[in-house]
Amino acid sequence: MNKLIKNTSFIIGIFICLGFVLVKNEEVFFEYPEYWPKPVYNFSKLSMTEEEFQLGRHLFYDPLLSRDETISCASCHLQATGFTHVDHDLSHGIEGRIGTRNSISIMNLAWNTSFMWDGGVNHIEVQSLAPISSENEMDSSLATIVEKLNKSEKYNSLFENAYQDSIVTGQKILLALTQFVVMLNTYNSKYDKYIRSEIGGEFTEQENSGLNVFRNNCASCHKEPLFSSTDFKNNGLNVDSTLNDFGRMMVTKKPEDSLKFKVPTLRNIQFTQPFMHDGRFETLQEVINHYTSEVQHSPTLANELQEQIILTHKEKVDLLVFLRTLTDQEFLYNKRFSYPRETPTN
Repeated sequence: MNKLIKNTSFIIGIFICLGFVLVKNEEVFFEYPEYWPKPVYNFSKLSMTEEEFQLGRHLFYDPLLSRDETISCASCHLQATGFTHVDHDLSHGIEGRIGTRNSISIMNLAWNTSFMWDGGVNHIEVQSLAPISSENEMDSSLATIVEKLNKSEKYNSLFENAYQDSIVTGQKILLALTQFVVMLNTYNSKYDKYIRSEIGGEFTEQENSGLNVFRNNCASCHKEPLFSSTDFKNNGLNVDSTLNDFGRMMVTKKPEDSLKFKVPTLRNIQFTQPFMHDGRFETLQEVINHYTSEVQHSPTLANELQEQIILTHKEKVDLLVFLRTLTDQEFLYNKRFSYPRETPTN
């Protein structure tokens, strides 16, 4: 049975008296499976209303946020691919500009304490400022976006619905975007149904074998049930001579953080290629081959990789089959998270 935790401790109903008029926004609830840890995000910062969620959804998909109004958040975070990009190893920005890293998936963010591959952002509310201000991505500013949105009748109405005030501010923009992305939770894969002993979650012999291979070789970094962690690890990749990216060290300036990158989630990994911080691997087979035979030793290499991982051909195939059970089709095609084709009415 899929018993979900409905966290109501941070639900805030918005009531505003305007003369004799009482306005109440529709609440939204943050749900997650009972076998998951509690989220670490402080939801009291958000209104937790449907109107704020829908505002954030519109902003997420609107290219107006970029300087020349050609790319949106969704340009690099496509729903059908686990909210990351496809077809290129590094993120693309306005005017065909190329970024320096692969777009990281944005799923189950309420369990994260830091964001971006190097953990350079430690508050989800300001995470969107990084691509907005990057000259290789949106090349804009919060002040510019505020000015644009305040001239938009559509957004005046959406902000009025969400906050009972049509005036657009930078803080409201960031909170609305947060309200949308923090709800992008994926927990209905075959693996989840297997854990919950539900119909459709029956594992084949090969999937069970792959699960055992995973737990014996991969789970120390990609921890169940989120299949990620808050850690930064040097996973044995050689430095790209063009990008010259040393990961976490570029933030902390500490030599012991050299070549360490955020451990990403493996959920929906069937569709989140290319892989690694620089998108160097196109297939999961390449990823597995890296960990079994191509790890580069250096002073900061993760402890888990100090000894070679040895897998037979059958074990590699079984592992690949298991990883497909982490695909959540309901999440990837949930219309609630898709492009908003109609402006919601209050």
